[in-house]
Amino acid sequence: MKKVGSGLVEDIGEEIEQDEIKGFARSVAEVEWLLLILVLLYLLSPGTYVAQREIVLIALLAFAAFIVVFRYLNFYRRQTRLKIAVETLVMVAFTTSVLLPTGGPESPLLNLYLLPIIVAALTLGKWFSLLMVALVSVCYVYVGADIQEVASLAGVSALLTKLLPFLLVAFITTMLASDIHIARTRIKALSETDEMTGLMNVRAFARIHRREHDKAVRYGRSYAILLLDMDNLKRINDTHGHEAGNRAIVLVANVVTRVIRNTDVAARYGGDEFILLLSEADPDEAEEIARRLSNSIRNTTLDYHGQMIRTSASVGLAIYPRDAKDPREIVERADRDMYSNKEFIKPSGEGP
Repeated sequence: MKKVGSGLVEDIGEEIEQDEIKGFARSVAEVEWLLLILVLLYLLSPGTYVAQREIVLIALLAFAAFIVVFRYLNFYRRQTRLKIAVETLVMVAFTTSVLLPTGGPESPLLNLYLLPIIVAALTLGKWFSLLMVALVSVCYVYVGADIQEVASLAGVSALLTKLLPFLLVAFITTMLASDIHIARTRIKALSETDEMTGLMNVRAFARIHRREHDKAVRYGRSYAILLLDMDNLKRINDTHGHEAGNRAIVLVANVVTRVIRNTDVAARYGGDEFILLLSEADPDEAEEIARRLSNSIRNTTLDYHGQMIRTSASVGLAIYPRDAKDPREIVERADRDMYSNKEFIKPSGEGP
């Protein structure tokens, strides 16, 4: 079965990815405020070591200003993974700046490096997570580790022991994030696909229809909705059983997929009905596709246990903006046109 509606589906995929990134971005903002609050609590706690309190205060103010400007002033509204990457790098820089006056490599705040590493692992993937661990390693040496000791074998072992938890957290978080992403993708595919035919279900189709309608309104384009209803499914079920009826439905779905263009979208509308969106189709194109669908279904035969079963389908057509301007009304117009055409079509019988 060829892939249909590739352009529209890719647009929807981009929209879903953008929603996912927006969700990540909100979580990153919360992590940033958490990081700032933890440092502030440390600064205000009695008995904590702070060599230069004013440096920590300046770092706190600078980091808070960065969060407000970068996150809330919306100079660039579209959320991207690049923005998240910039934020994780700034989190590392902020953590490094507060480690310097609070004990360097022995600072109780050292584990704050885990926050940007976890963010990177959850949102930016394995390779960026490894880059973050490498950057944290460099920062750890910078904040006070003895270069000569680090250069020795014992020093390297001590450094690796100190940094191993960061690497393990990055590795495990990346694995979990990958598993969650795969599971979400599978669940989403199952929730938007008709199990019998492999076509989209009504919910997925409605979202694509709304997006295509908005584009048509914005750019002054047309599109068509086709509704297709099998004429003799009940007769097939009564004569040959429901398994034959199910195979007839799948047969029609395959014909639909074969006939329509790669830019079009087809879905099972329910029972023996199908709904199609013909992207940027003018009336002539839409009517030609409707004729080809009707003829192809009528000329396709189902071989069921040696018996040749024929079916046919009634097709209804509505064009935006010729027939209606509201998306639901367009579907209703196509539905009325389909039942109007059905009155003139006698259900096909079975072949010999």
